[in-house]
Amino acid sequence: MSSLILAHTRYQAIEQIRVPIGLLAGGLFPAIAMLAFAAPFVGDDPVASTRSLGSMMMIGAMSSALIALAINVAQDREQPWNPYLRTLPAGPLPHFAGRLLSSMALMVISTIPVTVVAGLFTEADLSPGRLAVMVAAVLVGSLPFMLMGLFVGLVMPSKGAIAVSQVLFFPFAIVGGLMLPPQAMPDFLNVISPYMPSRGGGELVWWAADGSAPSTLALVALAGWTVAAGVAAAWAYRRDEGRRFA
Repeated sequence: MSSLILAHTRYQAIEQIRVPIGLLAGGLFPAIAMLAFAAPFVGDDPVASTRSLGSMMMIGAMSSALIALAINVAQDREQPWNPYLRTLPAGPLPHFAGRLLSSMALMVISTIPVTVVAGLFTEADLSPGRLAVMVAAVLVGSLPFMLMGLFVGLVMPSKGAIAVSQVLFFPFAIVGGLMLPPQAMPDFLNVISPYMPSRGGGELVWWAADGSAPSTLALVALAGWTVAAGVAAAWAYRRDEGRRFA
C-alpha cells in the first residue's frame, strides 16, 4: 500500500508542476502581501514580523489546499485517465493520500518566496528550528482546506470549482484573522472568528511564531472542521463513483 501511495503522490506532484500557475499563485501572493502590508508597518518588530510571516504562509497554503486542489481534482475528473484509475482495485486510499501528500509538498515549496521577502525586508525570526515548526503548523492547519478542496473538486465541474473555491477562500482568510490581525477586526467578526478553521490554523502558526498560547476553542473548531471535511470528501468520492461507474 505504501508503494501505491508514493506512486500516486509522485504522479500528482508531477501533474501540478507541469502546470505551475497554482504553485506560483500560492507562493507569490503571500510574498507580495508581506512586502506591501507587513514590511512597511511591522518590519522593525521581530515578533510582529514573525507572526505576519506565519499568517502569510497560512494564506498561501490555504490557496494551494483549497483553490488549486479543487480545480485540479475537478479537471482530472474530466480527463479519460481518471476513470481508468478509478477502475483499479487499489481503492480510494492511495489516490486520496497521494493528493494530500503532493499538495503538502507543494505547500512547503510555496512558503519559500514569502520567507525570502521576510528575510530581506523584516526582522522576522528565521532560525531553522522556528521555520520548521511554523511550516509544520501550516501543514496541520491546512488539513481541513485540503479536504474541502477534494470535496469541491469531486462535486463540481472545473468551471464551478474555480468559482466556489475562490468564494470560500477569501471569507475564510479574512474572518480567520490572517489578512488583518484579530485585534484590528470588527467586534462582530471576532465573535465568529474562533469557529473558523482558518483561525485555528492561524492560532497554531502564531504559537509556532512567538510561543503565544493558542485558543482552545479555535483548535477544537479546527479539529471539528477537519473531521467534517473528511467525511464530506469521502462521501463525495463515493457519490462520484456511484454516478460514473454504477
